[in-house]
Amino acid sequence: MSRFSLIYLSSFFLLISFLSFLNILYSYYFNLYLNIDTYVYTLVISLIFSSIPLLKKKDDKKTSIYEKIITIVIGYFLIPAIISIPYFLSIYNISFLDCYFESISGFTSTGFTVFSNIKHLDQSLILWRSSSQWIGGLYFLFSIILLIDIFDKNLKNNVTDFLSFDSNEILKQSFKIITLYSLLTLFIFLTLKIINIRDFDAFNLALTLISSGGFLPVNELDILINTEFKQIILSFLMLLSFFSLFLSFNLFYLKKRGLSVFTEDLYLLIYFLFLNIIFFIFFDNNDYSSIFLSISSSISNIGFSTKNTPANLYFIFLILVVIGGSFFSTSSGLRFIKIFSLIKFSINELLSHSRPRQVYLSKISFSKNYANQSDINKYFLSILIFVLSLFTVTILLTISNFNFDVSFKLGILTIMNTVNSSIFGLGDFYFLEASFFSKITLIIFMIIGRVELLTFLIIVKKFLFKS
Repeated sequence: MSRFSLIYLSSFFLLISFLSFLNILYSYYFNLYLNIDTYVYTLVISLIFSSIPLLKKKDDKKTSIYEKIITIVIGYFLIPAIISIPYFLSIYNISFLDCYFESISGFTSTGFTVFSNIKHLDQSLILWRSSSQWIGGLYFLFSIILLIDIFDKNLKNNVTDFLSFDSNEILKQSFKIITLYSLLTLFIFLTLKIINIRDFDAFNLALTLISSGGFLPVNELDILINTEFKQIILSFLMLLSFFSLFLSFNLFYLKKRGLSVFTEDLYLLIYFLFLNIIFFIFFDNNDYSSIFLSISSSISNIGFSTKNTPANLYFIFLILVVIGGSFFSTSSGLRFIKIFSLIKFSINELLSHSRPRQVYLSKISFSKNYANQSDINKYFLSILIFVLSLFTVTILLTISNFNFDVSFKLGILTIMNTVNSSIFGLGDFYFLEASFFSKITLIIFMIIGRVELLTFLIIVKKFLFKS
């Protein structure tokens, strides 16, 4: 690995050591000595890993896009191994595979858990679970920036309009992203405090919401969100991981950048309003706050639900999970922008065949540029890879003694990194009881889903189809 790759990974090991230190302070301050030693071990090990780049001589070699991808994938396997330490060394006697499963689920912002009763966990470990999702969301954002060159030129320009990728300013730009991410986390925390959610629960929810994660500090969301007003506030807060995370950044630079920077988010807002209008008209609206929350949690790939959510709408919510949110958000999914662009392109293709004398051109959404065949092919390829991945994981889970319905739903949620809940018909599913084979399958596909399916294809192409 190049020195750049080592520095990239070591930065997150250093961040883990910082979070370990905070957990030590938290445990000491509140006299939570039960598992405090586990965070000491994690602190020491993460510091050792973060110092590895010091052993590598400085080089001027340019890091290829393939090495960047490999670096990110290695990070998704290696960083959770460090995060697993507090689980493994705790008093709860959990196997390493279950600990690793919990860490992968947290780091990929999926939200699957092997713990059936959260209230039996000590507070420091609950905080650690939430922190793993927070750092995972940050890792995902930096991965997008690092791999910006593999995305469409239009998508790249949308970011580079306000982010400099000059190597000389990388620390400055990294600080910018971390600051923005932290401020939004703080905003969520303060908002939840205002609506009378206790500090500990509010802080954990803030860590998971901004990262599009699904870990809860309690067994059921209804314990925390017990009024319609709280449900509505939480629903709006979940949208922060649906819209582009850089929307807040754009707000500060509106005078310099113009209204064009909001175009993607405008499309997303129209999409969100359209969904709510349809649901309000055609479905029972006596308790619409629950449906409103389910819509927000589905499109943001968080997956929260309440007991009042209609169970017969699970397939619609699964479709919303697959569509996802903004390209530059912490949410997963195929991305709304891809689906929307493909629909426009397909309609224009049909019109061109019916009216051959007229020319129909499709613009890339939020862009002044027209879609070329290469962009469209990438979008179609993403959908094809998703279908093949879903087919594969469904078959593998079915082989491991899950029924087909559960395997199919779980396959979608795994690839889309969305927590299982009652709105998808999987509220009573416990991962601790899953077999060794099924856990390994879920671990692999959680990572595949998070690194983006197209990115994973590039890896396969590099090693299997060498030109």
